[in-house]
Formats: sequence, C-alpha cells, structure tokens
Amino acid sequence: MSDTSVIPAPHAVRNLFEDLLGRDVNVSPGDPMTAENLPTGVIAIYTDTSQQLYAVLGMTLSLAANAGAALGLLPAGAAEDSIEEKTLFPNLAENVFELCNVFTSLLNREGAPHVKLYQVIYPGMDLPNDARAHLLALGKRLDLTIEVSRYGKGRFSLSIA
Repeated sequence: MSDTSVIPAPHAVRNLFEDLLGRDVNVSPGDPMTAENLPTGVIAIYTDTSQQLYAVLGMTLSLAANAGAALGLLPAGAAEDSIEEKTLFPNLAENVFELCNVFTSLLNREGAPHVKLYQVIYPGMDLPNDARAHLLALGKRLDLTIEVSRYGKGRFSLSIA
C-alpha cells in the first residue's frame, strides 16, 4: 500500500478555522510546540481504522481558548480569563473538541484508511507517551501561528505518524 497521508496545506487549515469560527483567521509559519507547551496545551489524537496512531494535533492554551471562545460566540475576555488561569474552561473545551473533530475532514483522503478523532487531551490530563513523541518529533509536520480576529493567537502543530 502506498503512503496516502498528506499534510494539509496552511490555507486549508485557515479556511477550516474561518468557516468554523465565522471570522477572519490569519495563518503564518510558526514554531513547533515544545515540551514546555504540552502540560497546558490541547492535544488531539487521530487513529486509522486499525486503531493505529495516524496524527497528533497540538494547540497551545492561547489558541485553544481563543478558538473555543470564538466558536461559542463568547467575548474575548472568556479566552483571556482561561489563559490567565492556565486551564481551559469546560465550555471552551467543548468547543475545541468540536473543532478537533471537524479537523478530521482535512486528514481523510480518498483511497486511504478512514481517520477519526480518538481522544482529546486537555490541560492537566496525562498525554500518552506515543502521542507526545509524535508531536515533538521531526518528520511529516505542519507548524503554524494562527490568529483569530478580535481574539488572539497561538501555536498549532500537526504531526502525521
């Protein structure tokens, strides 16, 4: 079987965020998430049909809080409070889960095994070692800075296994 995994293009990520959040989103090349970002970040784990790790998506707390607030049509202050308290409030977490679930559409390709969202890890939860290793590794990856208009920005890292 040929390798059918493809890293989504930055403009596809921007379009997904804009369509979902209903506002302008700027995407630019960014630095990868670091081990220091992981305890407060939101990490989404994607698997294929055989339950094998397919991709790991990481968002810093600032991006998750800003996107979660924008998706829920909450004021920017809700995101700022969440970032200040170094946790993702439950209402924002629910919205970020939906964003991670919709992101699956960028990972599925015709003729490739179906990819699905397996788990979302929120700040304070334990991150499985294999997901941590993939997110921090070199290889097939996309690292962006994403800024949500009138909210704020943060880091976005995607690593394909």
